[in-house]
Amino acid sequence: MGRQLAVAFVATALGACAHAPARPDMHPANRGDASWHAVEQPDTVHYQLALGEVSSGGKPLARVTPAYPASRLQACVPVVDVIAKLIVDTSGKVTEVRPGDADAAAPGLRPFLAATREAALRWRFDPLQIDHWSADANGESHVVDSRTEPFSLDYVFRFTCHSGRARVSVDDQAAAG
Repeated sequence: MGRQLAVAFVATALGACAHAPARPDMHPANRGDASWHAVEQPDTVHYQLALGEVSSGGKPLARVTPAYPASRLQACVPVVDVIAKLIVDTSGKVTEVRPGDADAAAPGLRPFLAATREAALRWRFDPLQIDHWSADANGESHVVDSRTEPFSLDYVFRFTCHSGRARVSVDDQAAAG
């Protein structure tokens, strides 16, 4: 019974990590709504949990919406998508923001990448914790070991402009890798 409970708990916890609700924080420079969109890149690597291990955390706690680059507002490019990998340390702080491979090579995206980096470095996440559960002789489950791990998530930041009005959005839809 204890083992079945642990397996059910693992499945529930992993499923909960897979989808985080969107809670936008508006930057004063933006005029419009914002939401977040996480994506899973083909090269994403996930933690492999051993039998009895459960992961929790890895969800955004505080997000800052990038400001639409003022230098690009006059051009009013209809849609610019920027892919960025957010590297998160064991305390839940974003320590690095890496552009997607194609984005890094595009000179026209540099102002959008800079805006994305500036905002994303202020994001905070619930630390990713991995607990190892085991059952005792009575079948009672308990945590025998716990650790926090760094992780990364890929996000698509969408910058849009219509008639001189800018909007930036990002939506959650993927798990931590």
